[in-house]
Amino acid sequence: MGIFSEIFSWWGGNTWGTRLTIARQGRFVGKDTLGNSYYEQIKGVGPEGPLGQVRRWVTYTGLAEPSRVPPEWHGWLHYTVDTPPTEERYVAKPWQKPHLPNLTGTPQAYRPDGSILGSGHRPHATGDYKPWRPE
Repeated sequence: MGIFSEIFSWWGGNTWGTRLTIARQGRFVGKDTLGNSYYEQIKGVGPEGPLGQVRRWVTYTGLAEPSRVPPEWHGWLHYTVDTPPTEERYVAKPWQKPHLPNLTGTPQAYRPDGSILGSGHRPHATGDYKPWRPE
């Protein structure tokens, strides 16, 4: 199943078509700490780049999970900064947190008070609620 999924399934990593496109049109820019590889278009302008800029893209290691793009690379991918993190010393801000995967649909997902999937116990009303009644 390995060769079949590599040809046809984009969500499981790079396909042969992606590799061919990278070889023909992409220039390797760098790799992040999670192993994702970043590229930009060799020549011409990309259809998605604002103001006629070259197209930039990422190939993920493992499953295609966009939340795995670190903040320094996110800024470069979205044209917020022009210089990729490989060409400058990036220092993380003190308020930035380490990556957490999207936990939706897992037992670790956020479940607020009163959720039927959480504890099931709603907090008691505080007495400040007054229902609307038409007159």
